[in-house]
Amino acid sequence: MQTSASVVTPDKPVALMTLLTLLAVSLFLQNEFQTRQSLLFLIGAGLGVTLLHAAFGFAGGWRRFIRERRSTSARAQILLLGLTSMLFFPVLGQLFTGINAQAAVAPVGLSVLIGAFIFGVGMQLGGGCGSGTLFTVGGGHVAMLVTLAFFIIGATVASAHLHWWLALPSFGKLSLITALGWGPALLAQGLCLIALYVVVLAVERQRHGNIEPLFAAKIADSSFTDRLIVGPWPLLWGVIGLAVFNLLTLLIAGHPWSITFAFGLWGAKIWSAIGGDAASWPYWSSGYPAVALSRSVLADNISIMDFGLILGAVLAAALAGKFAPEDRIKRERLVASIIGGLLLGYGARLAFGCNIGALLAGIGSGSMHGWLWLVAGFIGSVVGVRLRVRMQLDPPPR
Repeated sequence: MQTSASVVTPDKPVALMTLLTLLAVSLFLQNEFQTRQSLLFLIGAGLGVTLLHAAFGFAGGWRRFIRERRSTSARAQILLLGLTSMLFFPVLGQLFTGINAQAAVAPVGLSVLIGAFIFGVGMQLGGGCGSGTLFTVGGGHVAMLVTLAFFIIGATVASAHLHWWLALPSFGKLSLITALGWGPALLAQGLCLIALYVVVLAVERQRHGNIEPLFAAKIADSSFTDRLIVGPWPLLWGVIGLAVFNLLTLLIAGHPWSITFAFGLWGAKIWSAIGGDAASWPYWSSGYPAVALSRSVLADNISIMDFGLILGAVLAAALAGKFAPEDRIKRERLVASIIGGLLLGYGARLAFGCNIGALLAGIGSGSMHGWLWLVAGFIGSVVGVRLRVRMQLDPPPR
């Protein structure tokens, strides 16, 4: 279904200021660090523009499917998982020699099961997932700043406890690519995604007797250039944009797109700055976490991309005339943002990432922990949706 075009009035001062900031930070990173940091910052900005213009979020899409059995967003996410797998598997399977890229493979264990469930509850209460929190903050939503602040606190606390959780039973790292080879693994995963797509279609058809079109145009009378700059984008553009920027991240950073490691890093640095000793915690005492804690956050790929994502979302919101900071937050929303943020941060660290770093990157890398995350995170979202009703954030479902 198409709707008539509406007049969009870009916020030119905010858009210009944001664009200049993006260029200035990019040049600074180029001069003070390395070209890779500058490129990853701009890729992060591209992800922010894509997420906001396409309104591509996991939390809202899952909530709509749970409450209304409408699967538009869920189907777009399945397509994103499929396209990402198609782009990632040949690279990670070393079809192209000379490309040094690391898959997002993590242990399949109770830590992921519990963490993803907690995250699922948190993203419904907090109103956003890992990526959704950042691009919504960029859109000017003050409530999501609260969610982000407590997201950081939750991730920091979880990093202090992680060694306890990792001692729980686990099957270890299970990779389809390692077990089957990238070709058969891609075929097997593709069949699973097709089956999942068919299931969500059947659920929607059973409830409503029809299926909402997936890629319906949102604006009937606008040129390609206008829609590209000011939005809104069809979900198809969002799927393609996120998959392509994720591939660029894999090729340039050497690992898939991730978000929430940076939150724990920022929290650990803040804790250290006020007199704490995060460096003594097992998680921050060895490997890359220890290296990241000892140097500037601007040297961390994930932090740089997160900063870029927020600024990219600010730019997109300004161009679309949607940048409008809230002037007040209802008490119920504030409480939910605090609780949701804590659960998001704690759950993400236990589960080796959020809906991006564990679900998208994990499944896109052929890691079975990504599939476990999907199941546990969805069950957690079901609980979170019910809690939203109890907290009077949503009316009871029909």
